[in-house]
Amino acid sequence: MKTWNLYLSGEIHTNWREEIEAGCKAAGLPVSTAAPVTHHEASDDCGVAILGAEDNKFWHDHKGAQVNAIRTRALIADADVVVVRFGEKYKQWNAAFDAGYASALGKPVIVIHQDEHAHALKEVDAAALAVAKTSEQVVEILRYVIRGELASYTDRAEAAE
Repeated sequence: MKTWNLYLSGEIHTNWREEIEAGCKAAGLPVSTAAPVTHHEASDDCGVAILGAEDNKFWHDHKGAQVNAIRTRALIADADVVVVRFGEKYKQWNAAFDAGYASALGKPVIVIHQDEHAHALKEVDAAALAVAKTSEQVVEILRYVIRGELASYTDRAEAAE
């Protein structure tokens, strides 16, 4: 059976990635996951830490963004499905870019966000193949896509036996 490669992009301040990984494992889904570097300081400072200091914050951030893009582009290109989560606390402009990049590559995109971001993310949502509110919904989408199973039907069938 095929192992599906998931790229988990977006918000780094909650454990949503671990929830999806645990849910997929509990459902017995054949998936592997990849993500950006989620250590915030390392991600911000990787460019100057490796390539040398910058006096100007713009160039500091620019170097980091370029180094991070090497990882991001390669992992999105290898992904079967890209999941992008938009959190409540910060604006994840990089996540919106990842969703657009994945969409441009023809990758299926699943977006996660709450209703209060629906207007701001309407273009991202329009390009996504599914818009979820929870990690559990993402796992159920993956269960259906990978196995053709709906948990509610499977649960009913098992209860009837």
